[in-house]
Amino acid sequence: MEAATILLLILIQGEVKKMKNLGYVIVFVYYMKRSVSFYRDLLGLPLKFESPHWTEFANEGTTIALHPTAAPPLGASTDPKTPPGTCHLGFGVDNLDDFHKKMAAHHVTCIEPPRTLEFSDQRLAVYADPDGLRISVSGK
Repeated sequence: MEAATILLLILIQGEVKKMKNLGYVIVFVYYMKRSVSFYRDLLGLPLKFESPHWTEFANEGTTIALHPTAAPPLGASTDPKTPPGTCHLGFGVDNLDDFHKKMAAHHVTCIEPPRTLEFSDQRLAVYADPDGLRISVSGK
């Protein structure tokens, strides 16, 4: 029996429950140590577990995990079009200007400098992690 058929049967039988929350986000990285340093030291995420093949950060209900891949980094792109199959992480900070200064001091690629969103009083900036993954940061 094909997987699609099995899934359809499960759905029909009502055995699939609503998902309650997003438990894990897995970020595939090229250089584990460099990425651990970025997420822990620059973004300030609390380290939960670290190994050469799997690292976890606790972040108020969602675990952000790093896992190595042999594929080369994407590289930071300023192209406003996001390729299909990719995502980016979003974080909130109290003071976006202070956060932006810290990122600039550590030469983190800034894709979009802080700006006020058209539809709210929130401000947003977009940066790239060491492998080019986009990270949105919002705050006042």
